[in-house]
Amino acid sequence: MKFVTYAAGAGPRVGLLEQGRVLDVGFNGDMVGFIEAGAPVAVRTPIKDAILLAPLRPRSLRDFLAFEGHLRNVMPRLGREIPDQWYTVPAYYKGLPDTVIGPNSDISWPAYTDRLDHELEFAAIIGRKGKDVPVGEALDYVFGYTIWNDMSARDTQTDELPIGMGPAKAKDWDGSNVLGPCIVTAAEIDPQNLHMSVRVNGETWGSDTSAHMHHSIAEMIRYASQAQTIYPGEVFGSGTASGGSGVELDRWLKEGDLVEMEVEGIGILSNRIGRKGV
Repeated sequence: MKFVTYAAGAGPRVGLLEQGRVLDVGFNGDMVGFIEAGAPVAVRTPIKDAILLAPLRPRSLRDFLAFEGHLRNVMPRLGREIPDQWYTVPAYYKGLPDTVIGPNSDISWPAYTDRLDHELEFAAIIGRKGKDVPVGEALDYVFGYTIWNDMSARDTQTDELPIGMGPAKAKDWDGSNVLGPCIVTAAEIDPQNLHMSVRVNGETWGSDTSAHMHHSIAEMIRYASQAQTIYPGEVFGSGTASGGSGVELDRWLKEGDLVEMEVEGIGILSNRIGRKGV
């Protein structure tokens, strides 16, 4: 099943996406509440002129670095090497839930960067509360999956990384995290074998498969849940696929570019780049 959050004149609602149509499911609450309630589908009411929003406002955003190919492509351009610890530690940084936008929204271009970049990822949505989750049980805690375009201000990132605290303004501005177009329930896809690609103005800039992830979604959940409770509605990102960002190619986004990210079984996340400084 593909669940969405949509608007049709009465505020955000939870719906189903079936054969290109949005069906309201009769739930009076947001997507996180819907997941917590066990995803109850009371009705399937067709909705005309539905506008897809971000599928959820995440409880939290954790973004990992799972693709070695991406790191091998990008680290030299950032003046760094892959640390030995990366191969054993599924480390992550935390993003800001209020920065999230959805499909077909314009991505704002902050005035402080000249090198705006996309990042092709998919993400797991946590479906139930857990703590100290064993890796063998971790996927049982996943409600579903979505696409994540983790935008980056690359020149700002270059300035921030030597400080050793990770990216901050390189990742944080209104609209810097794009999720969508839907959440596909976990039983529908295999997160270890998803074809992923990104197109800019119809041209393929990169493609990869989740089979190339060094750290699995299950390992991410195990690591993050050590001595910490995870909750429904939290988002765990895969990190950028190999070839999934412009910095790997020394190609940069421009105002008005159309960025389309496609992940097998989930769909296409499409957004246009807005004007710089807006």
